[in-house]
Amino acid sequence: MPQLSQIGEIYASQLFWLAIVFALIYFGIGKAMVPKIERTIDDRNGKISGDLAAAEAAQAGAQRSEAEYQAGLESARSQALREVGDAKAQAAASAEAKIKAGDAAMADQLAEAATRIAASKQQALLEIETATVDAVQDIVAKLSGVAVDRAGIAEQVKAELAHG
Repeated sequence: MPQLSQIGEIYASQLFWLAIVFALIYFGIGKAMVPKIERTIDDRNGKISGDLAAAEAAQAGAQRSEAEYQAGLESARSQALREVGDAKAQAAASAEAKIKAGDAAMADQLAEAATRIAASKQQALLEIETATVDAVQDIVAKLSGVAVDRAGIAEQVKAELAHG
C-alpha cells in the first residue's frame, strides 16, 4: 500500500504542522476568545448582582410600604371604631331623650285623660243623681199621689249614693 509507505517520509512534517495548528488554535482561543468570555461573564455577574441589589431594595421598599399600609389600616380601623362608638352613644342619647319626651307626653296625656275621666264621672254621677231624684219623685207621686219636696229627695239620694 502506497499510502502507508509514505508515512515515514511525511510523518515529521505532519507532526510539525499539527503542533503549529494546535498552537494557533490554543493561542487564538486563549488570547482572543477567553478574555471576551471572561468579560461577558464578569458583565453578567455584575448585572446579576446589580439586579439582586435592586430587587432587595425594592423588597425593602415594599415591606416599608406594607408596614405603612398596615399602620394606616389599623389607624383607620381604630378611628372607625371610635366613630361607631360615638354614633352609638349619640343614637342612645337621642333615643333616651325621645323616650323621656314620649314618657312626659304620655304622662301629660294620662293626667289629662284622668282629669277628663274624673269630670265625666262627676258629670255621670250628677246625671244619675238627677235621674234618681226624678225617678223617686215620680214613683212616690204615682204610688202615693203626694207631691214630695225635691230637696228632701235629693238629700236622701245623695246619702244612699255615698254609702254605696
